[in-house]
Amino acid sequence: MGRHVIAGAGQVGKHLAAHLLAQGHEVTVITRSGNGPAGVEVIAADLTDRDRLTQLVKGADALHNCAGPAYTRWAQDWPSLAAALLAAAQDTGAVLVTAGNLYAYGPVTGPMTEDLPLAATGTKGRVRARMWTDALAAHQVGRARVTEIRSSDYFGPGASDQTPVGTRFVPSLLAGKRTSFLGDPDQPHSWTYLPDVAAAMAIAATDERAWGRAWHTPTNPALSARALAEQLCALAAAPAPRLNRPPAPILLALELTNPVIRELKETRYQFDRPFIVDSSAFENTFGLTATPLHAALQATISAA
Repeated sequence: MGRHVIAGAGQVGKHLAAHLLAQGHEVTVITRSGNGPAGVEVIAADLTDRDRLTQLVKGADALHNCAGPAYTRWAQDWPSLAAALLAAAQDTGAVLVTAGNLYAYGPVTGPMTEDLPLAATGTKGRVRARMWTDALAAHQVGRARVTEIRSSDYFGPGASDQTPVGTRFVPSLLAGKRTSFLGDPDQPHSWTYLPDVAAAMAIAATDERAWGRAWHTPTNPALSARALAEQLCALAAAPAPRLNRPPAPILLALELTNPVIRELKETRYQFDRPFIVDSSAFENTFGLTATPLHAALQATISAA
């Protein structure tokens, strides 16, 4: 078994720590606050401090980037954070495994595959694209070993209120309340189950076939938010879902008063048209498939 260092203890970091522990690995979690999941070594440190981070990563087989700067500060905070993580990987030889997303592709017209150009026009998408191109450049000249696991919007136990089907969406539905969805609830959309992200990152850290390219997390076939809500409520024997999309004037008012919702304007295209992930490359290469939707939803209900 190996030693894995996880930067960040948010919704992905916690699942990854638990998954690696269950496999028998030694796990260290680094957070600014020093808070982290039970059962692992937790260290308080500034993740942008290259020297300190390098010291903590020495001897590790893999460094997992599960950090999560405030959504409103990606442009300010990600560059120095990503640079420090990449430098620590270069200095120690640990494989850098980044929990990525799909922003870097920008708007697309069909299913997303990993060979699409990184054509984002928005700030957040360009930030994520630059993180990957910098890491890949280091890999290509032999300074580091890197990979990125890209996921769609998360759901499942521990999903935060920043994901569209997280801690606000699910409890509201299960309570039979009218529930807002900031997009077209009838457009096909891919949803990635958090434990599947952890499983994919664990594989990518230890299988050299994963290094030097990005991969999509195994994800179930796309399902509209309404269809997802209907299946969730049926499994929980809850009232039929009542989803509503805020009218344009209300959405505008929310954008004016809520910084996070204002930031979501950049990625609203993801919810106004089909947003579909093709994860067949990872599935065919490593033999990992998405957790069946029924089981994933049941676990989500149990954790709500």
